Amino acid sequence: MTVSLRQLEYFITVVDEGSFTRAAEVLGMSQPGLSHQIQALERELGGPLLERLPRQVRLTPAGRTALPHARASLAHAQRASSAARRASGVETGELHVGTLYSISTGVLPGALRTWRRSYPELQVHLVEFPHTNELIAAMEAGAADVAVGPTPPDWDGPCRTIGVEEFVIAAAPDALPYPDGAQVPMVELARQEWVHYTARSGLSDILNDACGQAGFSPRLSVRTEQSASALSLARAGIGLALLPGNIVPPHFDGTLLRPDPPVLRPLSVYTRVRPDPITAAFVSAISVETLVTPTHITDRLGPPTQ
Repeated sequence: MTVSLRQLEYFITVVDEGSFTRAAEVLGMSQPGLSHQIQALERELGGPLLERLPRQVRLTPAGRTALPHARASLAHAQRASSAARRASGVETGELHVGTLYSISTGVLPGALRTWRRSYPELQVHLVEFPHTNELIAAMEAGAADVAVGPTPPDWDGPCRTIGVEEFVIAAAPDALPYPDGAQVPMVELARQEWVHYTARSGLSDILNDACGQAGFSPRLSVRTEQSASALSLARAGIGLALLPGNIVPPHFDGTLLRPDPPVLRPLSVYTRVRPDPITAAFVSAISVETLVTPTHITDRLGPPTQ
């Protein structure tokens, strides 16, 4: 079987554009030429991938099965080309870093600042996701060169632990009968309302697990997908928020508490294969520079409880 990456690109473009006419315009080729290439791909794969309708195209069952593999193959090829250029000493282009929304807010800025001092011409493209499972799937599909996130179970490639992310409880000033910096049993917060997260966010699982271990389900006040929004909502008195301590800025003037038992999330940096020299430099930078629990949080709450 001979399937070219160019044919996969043609197939993906037709799907994304919704028609052969628009896809041909995007690709800068004739519509008959594009149709010929898709037909050749369908012959190689053993059946039709697209149903030609009067004003649009629709994926066949075979097409729906083939599409994610086509996207993954194209992404792998692009990442391999980029890695080869970097390994050859070409220090321009992009490094694609997969991560979670909360980590791109709290953990990455310092490490990226350090790393870019050595590679100022190399751009960074953050590929961000709300849930750990989406991040792992994207890495497996070749959507990024390196990932920074919760330690993935049973990862086959290189993986280095960079620290443990501590979660804190944020609230409006004087919203709770506890002094700022206190360690509070989760069970004592069962009657409180919480800023919850959308089901799509992995932070939703963390809040549900923390409350569930204390024997209650969190009472919902509002849902958000972003931990930064949860912090603002908690400061405004909308409800309590459980969130990574590293996203809390030094000037936060609300109440911060440490949950008991502690809520911790191990973080790692990982790749699919042995990283090229520039990607390895990024791994080293984030391993050295990452401060998972920042000093202004430990000043308020004391050293993290393991």
